[in-house]
Amino acid sequence: MKIAAYLDRGRPCVGIVSSDLQSVLPVDLPPEAASRGALPLVELVAAGKPLPPTGAPVALAAVQLTAPIPQPRRNIFCVGKNYHAHAKEFAGSGFDSSAKAGGDIPTVPIYFTKVPECVVGPTDDIVVPRGVSDAIDYEVELAVIIGKGGKGIRKQDALDHVWGYTVINDVTARDWQSRHMQWLLGKSFDTFCPMGPWLVSADECDGTKTRVRTWVNGELRQDAVTPDLIFDIPTLIETLSAGITLYPGDIIATGTPVGVGIGFKPPRYLKPGDVVRMEIDGIGVLENPVR
Repeated sequence: MKIAAYLDRGRPCVGIVSSDLQSVLPVDLPPEAASRGALPLVELVAAGKPLPPTGAPVALAAVQLTAPIPQPRRNIFCVGKNYHAHAKEFAGSGFDSSAKAGGDIPTVPIYFTKVPECVVGPTDDIVVPRGVSDAIDYEVELAVIIGKGGKGIRKQDALDHVWGYTVINDVTARDWQSRHMQWLLGKSFDTFCPMGPWLVSADECDGTKTRVRTWVNGELRQDAVTPDLIFDIPTLIETLSAGITLYPGDIIATGTPVGVGIGFKPPRYLKPGDVVRMEIDGIGVLENPVR
């Protein structure tokens, strides 16, 4: 199942995307629920309740996709340095406040968060904040959507708690990330979390075995597979839920592979006029202009 959130003549809607990706079946939700995107449907599935009825198909080309969860209920959980090559790339950049001598590869997952208000849709602009930072970087990430909530989830049970997946661009102001010795501020500027193009259920996409890529202005920059994660998805869920209760619709961004702008010498940051395209096999594409 693919669940999309979209605007139809300016009205927030949620629907089930057809298998050929050409149309969407609108789900009958009241306006307040529809404004929350796919989240109400994930909550219904988690509760074992049936989905509302659907209407006549609408051509996807005729609507504007928004982030599938445009208003996350709380901060997005994110994992830093979770691919071996990227961990070394970032540790050698001079911007990594978490790196220690001999400790380029983390021994436990590094978690931080992004505020919900930084989420934008799969074609929306990434806005470079004039006079605030000119060190804006891109990071393609597989995002896990929690279905069944819980606390103290064991690794062997963790995938039973996954509803599905989406794509996230963990946009980052590298100078803020370094200067403030933590990652919340530089990760949470407005528009710094493009998401989409929809949610894909775990029975249609195996997030443990997929490919993630980024192109900037048509140039391939990142290309990796999720089996290369340092800490796999069950480990991430077990670690996070040990002390924090997870809820349906919670989002976990699993980390980015090598090839980010900070890894080049000199760094290749995003600038107005650039176009960032990200794709994860089995899910879809984000394509965001920079202004």
